[in-house]
This record gives sequence, C-alpha cells and structure tokens, in this order.
Amino acid sequence: MAVKEGDGGLRRLGRKLGRNWLPILIVSMLAIVAVVELNTPYMPVALWLCAVIAILAVRDGPAVASAKDGGNPAPETEEPEVPGENVISGVRAGLAVLDTPVFILDRNASVLFQNGAAERAFGQLPAGAHISARLRSPGLLDVIRETITTGQPNQVEHSERFPSERVFIVRIARADVGEGAAPPFYILSFRDVSELRRIDRMRSDFVANASHELRTPLASLRGFIETMQGPARNDPKAQERFLAIMLDQATRMSRLVDDLMSLSRLELRANIAPDQKVDLVPVIGHVRDTLLPLADELDVTITLHLPDRPAEVQGDRDELVQVFQNLVENACKYGQEGKVVDVWLRAEPGKPVEVSVIDKGPGIPAEHVPRLTERFYRVSVADSRSKKGTGLGLAIVKHILTRHRARLIIKSELGSGTDFTVRF
Repeated sequence: MAVKEGDGGLRRLGRKLGRNWLPILIVSMLAIVAVVELNTPYMPVALWLCAVIAILAVRDGPAVASAKDGGNPAPETEEPEVPGENVISGVRAGLAVLDTPVFILDRNASVLFQNGAAERAFGQLPAGAHISARLRSPGLLDVIRETITTGQPNQVEHSERFPSERVFIVRIARADVGEGAAPPFYILSFRDVSELRRIDRMRSDFVANASHELRTPLASLRGFIETMQGPARNDPKAQERFLAIMLDQATRMSRLVDDLMSLSRLELRANIAPDQKVDLVPVIGHVRDTLLPLADELDVTITLHLPDRPAEVQGDRDELVQVFQNLVENACKYGQEGKVVDVWLRAEPGKPVEVSVIDKGPGIPAEHVPRLTERFYRVSVADSRSKKGTGLGLAIVKHILTRHRARLIIKSELGSGTDFTVRF
C-alpha cells in the first residue's frame, strides 16, 4: 500500500512539474545566471528551491486546499458547471459586432453574454440571470429546454408587444467546445421579420381592398345591364339615366386601374433615382393652369408664391407634375370650404428646396395623419368616393418622392387646414 501511495505521489508530482514547466524553466535559467555572476551556488540554489516550491503551491492551490479539507483531492478532469471565460471570449468578440440580437446561454438557460443588439431589443440582463427573466413566452422556453436536452437545433416564431409590435424568428443551437474541455454552451439568436410580416399584411390588405373597389362598380354595372335588358327594356328615359350612371362607374374603374398601374411602374423603378435637372417654377405654373377649370368649378382660388430665380432639383418632370397635381387637386377638393389654396416654393441658398400646398379647410384628425399615404386609406370613405377619389393618390405621391429621395411632411390642425410640404 505504501509503495502504491508513493507511486501515486510521484505521478502527481510529475504532472505538476509538467504543467508548470515554463515558469520552472525561467527560474532555473535565472538561477544559473546568478551562480555564474556570484561565483557561489548556495544562495542561488536556495532561492531556486523556494521559487519552485512557491510555483507548485500557487499553481496547484485548489488541489492542496482539497487535500487539507478532506484528504482526497478533487479529480483533475472534473467538468465545470459553466464554460470558462477563455472558452467563450472569442465567440463573444465575434457576436458583439452583429446587429442581430444574440444571447449565449449555459446548460441551465442562464445568460452568459448578450450583445449590444440584444440589450437594445430586450434590455440588459445581468450575467447569470435565467433567460425567462425577460423572455417569458412558453413556446420559446420549451424550444430552449428541448435543445438543451437533446442537443438538436430548433427555431420558433416569437412576438414582442412592447414597446412596439415586433416578430422574430428565434433559433437556438448547441456550440461544442471540444472533447472534455468544458461543457457546451448555446447560441440563441433573433432575426427580426417584423417588416416582412408588415409587407405581407399590406399585400393581403391591398388585394382585398382592390378587389372590393373593383367589385362595387362591377356589381353596379351588372345590375343596370340586367335592368335595361328586363324591366327598362322599353323605357328610353330610364335607359338614359342608367347609361349615365354606368359611364360614371366605368370611369371610376378606369381611374382605379390607371392608379394601380402607376403604382406598379413606380415600384419597379423605386431604386433608380432620376438623373435629370428640373426647374420647379414652370412645373408649379403648369399644375396651376391644368387645375384652373376644377378650381373655378369648386369656387377655389389657387395662389402661387414663387421665387424670382429658378428652383432646380434632380427629378423626373412628368412624375413631379403628377405629385403636385395630386396635392393641389386634393387641397381644392377637400379644402373647398376655405376657398383658397396657397402654393409656396422656397429655394433659399444652402437650404433644401421645399414646396408647400396649404388649404384652409376643416383639417384632418391627428390619428389619421400617419396613415394618409397607405393604399386605399381614407379619412372618410363616403367623402372620398363622392369626390371621385381612388384612395391611391397619396400612395403614388409617396412612391414618387421615395424614388426622388424626397420627403412628404404633413401637418394638419382641425378647423385651420392642412399643410403638405415636399422637401427635396
């Protein structure tokens, strides 16, 4: 038994020397230099022995402490509960620069690290906190537990309601760090698909709205045709009245189809900025001349406030005419009560060129203003249809200005009127 204990002690000593060979080698070289310089071996050898003993004692402190406590040192291959700092430091450096929220979790689903994007998206979680302290979705927590148990990657869709509605595709996967080196850790990443979901919803809403807008006049046309073929077959006066209504409905469908085709063309060229120079002074004058008959019919005066010098911007003349014609026409129709529409063109040196179309009408409630440029969105459906609107005009304006790298700024006050400003 004593022989075995002696052999075990020698093996442990050999392992200690093997793990600490570099500092022992450095101390030995310093001792040799000291012997040569001092011409005596006693003092350098004594210092060398003290240094070696100190190195072995400091480097193997936990083993010595274990021996003192229980007499049986802990096995050297014992696996720690969480990955060491040196294991995840390289991974952390790479994840820190990503703009995608990422967490590193241990086997207990406790947070070891979160990058800056995760802090901005979900708030800061202290190291060691359980992931459920912030993310409480049962479906997400089930996926995390399943991956930790089985080691297989998983993903799930997760929605956040606060501070705004967001949708993420969450993926968790195990990251192995090598055989016996340390326990694995788990990468929990979030891919924001909120914009994709919003576009899908807008597309489905668009199809539904377009179908509805076309279905109404088509049903009207079919009804009048059936009436003219039946009860009104021999009634010229009724036929004349019905034909006038049918023409109006057909014209409405034609306007809707034209606007839909305009939107489609604009979307195809959304990323191609125009490269021509356009002077807005004659463009605004042309729009006013075009809309004078409508303004006279509505008893509205269009007043232009133009600079004395050219106001050039980079753009497509026909599309800019469409933008300002739409804005001035809307101001005449929906601001008819104010009797005046002011068009201001500002082109001051060193400042962006701006065109403002201002009416003195009833104004628009604040809750409707952010949605005015959505397709088929109307503040008042009945009022829009009575004025022969398709609900696509401001959506077309927005697409054109996006292509021109310009902004549409809308300000409105109930009882005072509305200001549509285009800033280039």
